Amino acid sequence: MTIDEKYMREAVRQAKKAAAAGEVPIGCVIVYEDKIIARGYNRRTIDKNVLSHAEINAIRKACKKIEDWRLEGCTMYVTLEPCPMCAGAIVQARIPRVVMGCMNAKAGCAGSVLDLLHQEGFNHQVITETGVLGEECSQMMKNFFKELREKKKQL
Repeated sequence: MTIDEKYMREAVRQAKKAAAAGEVPIGCVIVYEDKIIARGYNRRTIDKNVLSHAEINAIRKACKKIEDWRLEGCTMYVTLEPCPMCAGAIVQARIPRVVMGCMNAKAGCAGSVLDLLHQEGFNHQVITETGVLGEECSQMMKNFFKELREKKKQL
């Protein structure tokens, strides 16, 4: 198992917490000096807050842990390609590297719909890796939405 797979497994664990709570299964961990300093999972419905994405929750915790808004030297592991809000937060936090499980063809902003993490006009560029535990991350999303559709049919 590679280092990236090791930490992505932790992000998958966070995504499973979201799924268990009825949330879209997206999980995130932030690593600094080979140690997880923050974890987050999708909590929009629980918190009744559109900002409560896995990445935002993890960034908030990491900033508190490091006691700085800059997360230089950190790596973010996230099960799904970040949305526009989260991609913007990654750039603003100066996170140098993001490792993604699967891409998001409908709302992804790290290469799918847009690529905010490599926008030349911004003052910060992000190194990205994709497909780490990609099949597992993708299947988790597919299963969640399949079960959701089946529940709606039963109503």
